[in-house]
Amino acid sequence: MKTRGEAFAGLSVAITTPFKNGEVDYDTLKAQVQFQIDAGTHCLCPVGTTGESPTLSHEEHERVIATVVEAAAGRIKVMPGTGSNSTAEALRLTRWAAKAGADAALVVAPYYNKPTQEGFYLHFKALAEAVDIPICVYNIPGRTGKNIEPETIARMAECQNITMVKEATGSMDQASQTMALTDLTILSGDDSITLPLLAIGGRGVISVVGNIVPRDMLALLNAFESGKLTEAQAHHRKLFPLCRDMLGLATNPIPIKAAMKLLRRDTGELRMPMTPLSAAEETKLRRTLTEYGLL
Repeated sequence: MKTRGEAFAGLSVAITTPFKNGEVDYDTLKAQVQFQIDAGTHCLCPVGTTGESPTLSHEEHERVIATVVEAAAGRIKVMPGTGSNSTAEALRLTRWAAKAGADAALVVAPYYNKPTQEGFYLHFKALAEAVDIPICVYNIPGRTGKNIEPETIARMAECQNITMVKEATGSMDQASQTMALTDLTILSGDDSITLPLLAIGGRGVISVVGNIVPRDMLALLNAFESGKLTEAQAHHRKLFPLCRDMLGLATNPIPIKAAMKLLRRDTGELRMPMTPLSAAEETKLRRTLTEYGLL
């Protein structure tokens, strides 16, 4: 079944924001964009959770979006994170992304202040009425402190340009209920459960592990899309240890930045209060990368 945000089905990668001596490293960021284009990735999601958006200044946030859009040059879609727990700030950022040439906006549920379901609805409705680009509702209660219920998402779906949900609740029941109530495109927000989500009607993933193995995640998606379930399961089993470590060793994006440093694709530098892996955690990550065949 074709879903409303079908143009964003497939592999989106939540790219990291590279730092060098405390500053955003825009040259490495452009190299990351090219790496994903070469791999065949369908869409880039800068300045999300993986992109350390909470510690970027407003100016940096905007410049990262502009840099990615410019480097993409229409060769790959760009769906930057533009959410905030302030509706006014989310409006400003989403409008800015649309003006900068982004293809869609990834909008996280307002965090910390824990709105009511009515508050969630009115927040996203305000954004949808202010911009023309598609909006992806990013539901991650483990980060935000509160779930957007499927019935609320169904109300949001009445807004024509709310077209996608990044499903990061970890609940197949929630995803199934959202699919039953709407024609929105459901994208996995957790690499480990991408295949199960595809099996119930999901249309792709916004991936963290795709920063290092985009072709392997694409292979899983393509195998499933072609009806080759056994092949898709084999890709899932191979990817699982990597996916587990990227979200399990420490808070995202600490492990993925460490992996990119080990693979000589980034400095691995984080911004406080994010701190590097411990020696024991790095040893475990190195072992996983070696067993996968990356080191």
